[in-house]
Amino acid sequence: MARSSIRLLASVLLVLTLSSAPLLAQEIQPGPAGSQEDILRIVQEVRKQLVGLTDYSVFDWITFGIQGKTLVLRGYASRPILKEEAGRAVKNIEGITSVDNQIQVLSLSPNDDRIRATVYNRIYTQPALRKYNANQGSVASALGPGGRNAALMAGGITNNPPIGFHAIHIVVNNGHVTLFGVVLNKSDSEIAGVQANTAPGAFSVDNQLIIQGSEPNAPK
Repeated sequence: MARSSIRLLASVLLVLTLSSAPLLAQEIQPGPAGSQEDILRIVQEVRKQLVGLTDYSVFDWITFGIQGKTLVLRGYASRPILKEEAGRAVKNIEGITSVDNQIQVLSLSPNDDRIRATVYNRIYTQPALRKYNANQGSVASALGPGGRNAALMAGGITNNPPIGFHAIHIVVNNGHVTLFGVVLNKSDSEIAGVQANTAPGAFSVDNQLIIQGSEPNAPK
């Protein structure tokens, strides 16, 4: 497959993956995986499987790439079960012979747990950003009556995260916050970054939000 075709395919895949859930096919390399149509089919199936993971939450972020017939999973999981589930979900996809699961499992930390809840509240209670949240509000409204107590009893918000679609994902790693996802415009991205930066306990904030229609940052 020519390099120009790979770039074109990556652009098509980005549109597909950003249309409903932020899972990015970030690396497509030519190899025995087959034709452009084969790769498109594989990517669509991978996306379908990953989007359907019940344990994939606003506090996680998964990306994937294809290298020949190897599927590479990357990103961050706030709970070990998500890494395991992601690997199992994609291992039997036709055209893939192996899965290189590089998803990083984040350490369990009460401080990180508090930062997740605080950043969530500061971002998703902002009027301009409520549209990116299926729950339309704070952690308390997302968890419902008694939800906060249930979360605390379960070990914190990490173990009982808000469910439903969230366009802005919040990854916290040892006090450092990274925002992933897609927003409609630069203003919304900047508002989200400012809100995250005001969260007590956060050491730093890396705003990796993609503005719809723009090119994503190169994978690190």
